[in-house]
Amino acid sequence: MSTSTTITSGPLLGRARNPVGGHIPVAGGLARVGLPYAREMGAEAVQVFVANPRGWAMPPGNPRQDEEFRAACADEGLPVFVHAPYLINFGSHTGATAERSVESLRHSLRRGREIGARGVVVHTGSATGGRHRGEALAQVRERLLPLLDELTHPCDPRLLLEPTAGQGASLCSWVGDLGPYYEVLDHHPKLGVCLDTCHAFAAGHDLAGPGGMKQALDELVDVVGEGRLGLIHANDSKDVVGAHKDRHENIGSGHIGAEPFAELFIHPATAGVPLTIETPGGKEGHAADVARLKALRDG
Repeated sequence: MSTSTTITSGPLLGRARNPVGGHIPVAGGLARVGLPYAREMGAEAVQVFVANPRGWAMPPGNPRQDEEFRAACADEGLPVFVHAPYLINFGSHTGATAERSVESLRHSLRRGREIGARGVVVHTGSATGGRHRGEALAQVRERLLPLLDELTHPCDPRLLLEPTAGQGASLCSWVGDLGPYYEVLDHHPKLGVCLDTCHAFAAGHDLAGPGGMKQALDELVDVVGEGRLGLIHANDSKDVVGAHKDRHENIGSGHIGAEPFAELFIHPATAGVPLTIETPGGKEGHAADVARLKALRDG
């Protein structure tokens, strides 16, 4: 006679609701370097770069490392995400930058598929050169919508838009700014959101205030709809709310504090959504932040 056990609490249930992990280094090999780092930090989800984040080079990758990494992440149940290079800006007034942004993001999306990534994160950019916001968003549509339409393979990752901290002429920093961004991209089915808690706080969402995290997540659902949140960058902030400064701090050691992250874990919009940290401190600091988030989740 067979029996089955239903898990109603504990770490396995917590992991099923919100895998917690981090951005891992992969210089020297996705599998050779990245996997041991992920295991040592206790990661249940991972994010990687597949190119120099501050350059335009588009390396082809190593098929052997790709296969080993993809297989190990599948075996260990690790959701994988790719972060596209920081230079990408579809609102740039410079034609060369806009065109390079297309090719760079296409590369990240292709590499994401090759390593089994669930999503590719890209910053939402800014209107440079004194351009009007509407003109920059029109260019976002012109350059980015065709890339989304190329995502027809069953294993293609989703494109996850990450609002910024509000520096300069940011096209999208407040959660509400995602509305016009989604509109120019026709609410494409392959479009999702990566919410960075430090960015949202820096942009002006008071996540540390009473009910602040719930309010921001409620607004996110109102603006883009249910099921669009694909990843959370869980980062505390070195600076105060509304500072427009993208300076990450360890969980519980910054101006957001630990309690809002506990609030995040119980919101309906975050069910099943992985969290990855991008905090300082190296391997030991990363392991401590992952453990701290798991305790908030499972407690």
